[in-house]
Amino acid sequence: MGIPLPDLRHLLLTHVHLDHAGAAGHLVERCPRLTVHLHEDGAPHLVEPEKLVASTRRTFGEAHDRLWGDVLPIPKDRIRVWAPGVSSPLPGIRPIPTPGHIAHHLAWEAERVGLLFAGDSMGILLHPDAPTHPATPPPAVDLPAWRRTLTETLAPVDVDGFVATHFGLHRDLHSRRLELLQALEKLALRVHRAMSEGPEAEEADAEAFQRESVSAVAGYLVKGRARQYFTNFSARKDWEGMRFHLARNPDARPEPS
Repeated sequence: MGIPLPDLRHLLLTHVHLDHAGAAGHLVERCPRLTVHLHEDGAPHLVEPEKLVASTRRTFGEAHDRLWGDVLPIPKDRIRVWAPGVSSPLPGIRPIPTPGHIAHHLAWEAERVGLLFAGDSMGILLHPDAPTHPATPPPAVDLPAWRRTLTETLAPVDVDGFVATHFGLHRDLHSRRLELLQALEKLALRVHRAMSEGPEAEEADAEAFQRESVSAVAGYLVKGRARQYFTNFSARKDWEGMRFHLARNPDARPEPS
C-alpha cells in the first residue's frame, strides 16, 4: 500500500498462534511507533513467549524452526490489550470475540471498508472456490464455543466480505460461515466414531483425513501446493486436535443425525 514499514502504527492480532503473531516482536523492533492490539488473555504469551514456543514445538516438531524462526518478546508498554466491556482501541475498528479455534480469538471488523478480518474463526480457505477446511489443531479447540461463534456471534455481522489469514479476501461470509459449521460437525462425528472403535481405527481415520484434505483442494491450486500446505499445517493435526478436545470434553461429543 506504499506505507514505509517504520511508519506502521497499529498491529491488530486475532490470536497468538505463531502463524498469526510470530513476527509481531520483529515488527515492534523495526517500527518504533507500533502498538500491538490483542485480547488480554493472549498478551502474556507475547511478553514472555517461551511457553507458547514450547507448545508450538510440541505440535510441529522438527518443522518448528523452519516455519517460525526466532520469536521475539514484546515489551509490555508496546501492547494494548482488549477485554470484554472495553471500548474499541481505534475509531472504525470493532473487536468481535470469536472463540473456538482458541479461547482468546478475536475478529476485527473494519467498519469503514466493510471487511471482517477473521483470522482462523472462519476456517482455512486456500482458494475462493475450494471447500472450507476446519482449523482444529491441539490443544485449545472448543467446539461448543465455535458453534456459538458461527451461529450467534457472526450471524448478524453485515460486511461486504471477510479476510481469511489462510488466505485472501472472500465475499460470501454467511455461506462460508455455515459451511465451516458443517465441516466442524462432520470432523467431530468421524473422530468420535473412530474413538469408539479403538486405536487402529483412529490411526486409519487420521491418515484418511489427511489424504482427503489434500485431495479436496488440490484441483484448485498449482500442482503440489495443496500437499505442501498440508505438510506444513497437517490436517492430521486438525484431526488430533478434535480428538484431544472430545476426549477432554465428553459433553461436546456429537450425536449422529
